[in-house]
Amino acid sequence: MTTDTPGRFHLSLASAGRPVAQGWWDSEATARDKLKEWVGEWGRPGACITLTDEQTGETLTAWPDSE
Repeated sequence: MTTDTPGRFHLSLASAGRPVAQGWWDSEATARDKLKEWVGEWGRPGACITLTDEQTGETLTAWPDSE
């Protein structure tokens, strides 16, 4: 069965403050694996990659670190 509802875990990529790519996965583990791939492919100055739990609204992690 196919649904139009995106997955719970949302990964977004912005560069220079503009959205570039996004994806949704039902599995947090899969979303975190994709985060690693995106950092490897797109992680450069000016890029921001964020993993959010859409159910709770919590930002699970971001690259680069916000600290």
